[in-house]
Amino acid sequence: MTTTEPHCGKSLVSLGIVDMLLRRTRRVGVFRPVISVDSPDKRDKNIDLLLKHFKLNLDYEDTYAWTAHEVNDLLAQRKPDEVLSRIIEKYMALERRFDFILCIGSDLTSESSTFEFDINVAVAQSLGSPVLLVASGAKDDIDDIVSPILLAVDAFQAKGSQILGIVVNRADPVQIYPITSALRRKLPADAQLISIIPASEMLASPTVREIAAHLGAEVLYGEGMLDRQAHGYMIIAMQMEHYLDRLRPDVLLITPGDRGAIILSAFLAHQSHMYPPLAGLLLTTGVGPAQSVRRLLDGLPGIFPIINVETETFETASAIGSVRSYITADNQAKITASLQLFATHVDTGAYQERLIRIEPRGIPPQMFLYNLVQQAAANKQHIVLPEGNDPRILKATAHLVENDVVEITLLGQEEQIRRVLNREGLQLDLSKVTILQPEEAPQFEDYVETLYELRQHRGINMEQATDLMHDVSYFGTMMVYKGDADGMVSGATHTTAHTLRPAFQFIKTKPGISVVSSVFFMCLDDRVLVYGDCAVVPKPTAEELAEIALASAETAQVFGIEPRVAMLSYSSGESGSGEEVERVRT
Repeated sequence: MTTTEPHCGKSLVSLGIVDMLLRRTRRVGVFRPVISVDSPDKRDKNIDLLLKHFKLNLDYEDTYAWTAHEVNDLLAQRKPDEVLSRIIEKYMALERRFDFILCIGSDLTSESSTFEFDINVAVAQSLGSPVLLVASGAKDDIDDIVSPILLAVDAFQAKGSQILGIVVNRADPVQIYPITSALRRKLPADAQLISIIPASEMLASPTVREIAAHLGAEVLYGEGMLDRQAHGYMIIAMQMEHYLDRLRPDVLLITPGDRGAIILSAFLAHQSHMYPPLAGLLLTTGVGPAQSVRRLLDGLPGIFPIINVETETFETASAIGSVRSYITADNQAKITASLQLFATHVDTGAYQERLIRIEPRGIPPQMFLYNLVQQAAANKQHIVLPEGNDPRILKATAHLVENDVVEITLLGQEEQIRRVLNREGLQLDLSKVTILQPEEAPQFEDYVETLYELRQHRGINMEQATDLMHDVSYFGTMMVYKGDADGMVSGATHTTAHTLRPAFQFIKTKPGISVVSSVFFMCLDDRVLVYGDCAVVPKPTAEELAEIALASAETAQVFGIEPRVAMLSYSSGESGSGEEVERVRT
């Protein structure tokens, strides 16, 4: 769930969504990839609300991955992959515990709101999750409401995310039909689940407590009544006999602190059944009530909230306009009102049906890479890298060693490897890897003998076997053959033929497989595709193509990709003919 702009009322929608889900399963979690908090000791308001109200079985620390400040620092260091990696890691930890997770995007309230929106798009794409867009309807012009929604839909769909639905919150009731009609005309067919929630004065009105906190006000009276809501503000500059008839229900009166007559008359009006009840008094200029007035107030019961600020009246009135009202776990009235609005104006049955019908569009690239690393770390293997002097290989080795994913053996001269590391500025602790120069390795003679025994029937002699074993591709492949390594990764500087030739000669194919083939994992923007064979068999027969397709599909399954096989040639559809096309069709 993500908003199209700041202050769309996502708390109301998140309350409604979690309530809807809890009616189907108790195993519901909430997660925010990035939270915006002023200090480490403060909690995210939205998460805190959901955890406390629904009593979710979830620790607060498990509900988010980063603070906005941490993400900004990492992006300044050009480490976007680290940001997404931790988000996926924290999300996957929750996925193992819960049947459903509501993932809530960033607030879009900072100066870098465009960047925050991009993060939301990237997270939805990385997690492969459908997107519920929450938009603000608190605008006079319909186009101003619809345009951000259309832009957001385009942005998410361009990255392969599916739109679950759109909720326009805080709309003027008279605009509900025009907004709905405009969206239905302009939205694509797969984004037509639209809900419009009307504005609520109760939810939009801040409490005196929120106003006092925002302004840094001192509470003079009414400490126990600070949760009274202010449905508006009135600056009182008139005499008592003139302003009393202008009072409106539940407004907060703003007046300089030395206006004793206004202070007392306002409280009396609040107490009288002849005038509307008031939210309280906000005194300005830092001048509190006179001692005689305070003595009078001290002797009266049930004083409504009176708060005091140092700022001038005009400055205070300007600042109060930016006070935001929040739904908090201790405000049951607002929670009840929110759930009622959601139930009345959102077709929860349609959302549940849509959730069931949405089909995954393949595994997202970031999730694929995360799963790959997790599988490797869970079953740590020993990998030999024959091209130990290549900067790309050493950079990859540093990353793998840092994350403790595999055991690494580098083939090459240690001094050469150190020179490359220094030249490239790479940080690799060589004490955590094994470095072997083939001819100096203790197993060299044993490997030569083994190669001679395996290939003597093909006319190879001991001298030739010794020469071949100096080759890092032969040495690395023999490590795998002898069980001294679990696998070999090569091809950064060596050709495919050079890399595969030793394996053809003495490792051979898997039982039941007659054709050696390869696959590429292509991490596209929105999915991972497996291409086979692109490197080994240049002109396969129809039978070989079929076997390659089956082997590629089996490899895809091993890596968590559901195989759907397409046979490709250079010709699309019916446009071409000839031997190459017919072989694929056959």
